[in-house]
Amino acid sequence: MHQTHKGRGEGLHKNPRIGFGIFTVRLPGTRLIRTVLGIALCIGGLLGFLPVLGFWMLPLGILVLSVDFHPIRRGRRRFERWWGWRQGKGSSRRR
Repeated sequence: MHQTHKGRGEGLHKNPRIGFGIFTVRLPGTRLIRTVLGIALCIGGLLGFLPVLGFWMLPLGILVLSVDFHPIRRGRRRFERWWGWRQGKGSSRRR
């Protein structure tokens, strides 16, 4: 995940971005809009059995919320470390 930070006391995010693999997506500039977007994606993900919505929305909503909320960001970082460790461990076994 990539984030652009301002200096001390000037706010946390200037142009927040989310990086996933090789893709980078810009997020809305205000925290309120990011929070509403993240919550809406999570709710849509919980209703993923409906035709228009999908279960893919839940992890995307959590990813958007992780930009502004420390506990969610901490969980995402732990998952990223575990996933990287798992991928590295698996690649060494295949050789």
